[in-house]
Amino acid sequence: MTLIQIIILAIVQGITEFLPVSSSGHLVLVPKLIGWQDQGIIFDIAMHLGSLAAVCIYFKEDITKLFFSFSELLTFRTKKKSSDLLFLLLIATLPAAIIGFFSANWIEMNTRNPLLIAFTLSFYGLLMLIADKKGKKKVTIKEINYSHALMIGLAQVLALIPGTSRSGVTMTAGLFLGMKRLDAAKFSFLMSVPVIILASAYKLLIIFLENIAIDWGELFLGMSISMCIAYASIGFFMTVIQRIGFVPFFIYRVTLSVIIIWIFF
Repeated sequence: MTLIQIIILAIVQGITEFLPVSSSGHLVLVPKLIGWQDQGIIFDIAMHLGSLAAVCIYFKEDITKLFFSFSELLTFRTKKKSSDLLFLLLIATLPAAIIGFFSANWIEMNTRNPLLIAFTLSFYGLLMLIADKKGKKKVTIKEINYSHALMIGLAQVLALIPGTSRSGVTMTAGLFLGMKRLDAAKFSFLMSVPVIILASAYKLLIIFLENIAIDWGELFLGMSISMCIAYASIGFFMTVIQRIGFVPFFIYRVTLSVIIIWIFF
């Protein structure tokens, strides 16, 4: 990959990872639109690690509490009150982790398709808009229960398909369950931590087992750029949904779908 490719793709990843517009879909589409060779799933994972660092820094207080809760869990010193959020996140992570483990290769080979991305962008964008308009917006993170977490986790499975948007579909589920916008967004962002860690660990295991060569310098550069842009994107997104809601992201998703169909078909 050239330097300009790394920079552009890292910026795209950083901007789109936490916006409900599908980062994986953009990372598939950008090379196709520009005429670049698909950078592959390994580079996608590296970009996601940059985004992981961004969310950990942005929500550092919550991440610190989760870390200590996890440490207590490992040493059997867990206090129910301090570990509630940890258990909710673990429950929400399980569906995507299990299904992703058994179907990751098939999904990778069969879903990086522009027409499919155009459909998922529009369809799940519409669901997001409906949830934003119809949701009661009363429930906070402290008020959600295990069944809520499981429902959001099941929704996250849909994000294995490019164009769906992991953040978008989990926020949509949260809104349908009556969560406030900022709380739905925060829970979705915190959910990304175990998901990205598990997905990255799985892919890295494959890389080492198959002895695939990696240019670590390129990946580190991409991760660094992605992290900085993603951090700014989180702050921007939280401000927008608090003041306006999800309408701008619905408009963007539908517009992009139309452009994709016009260009590729």
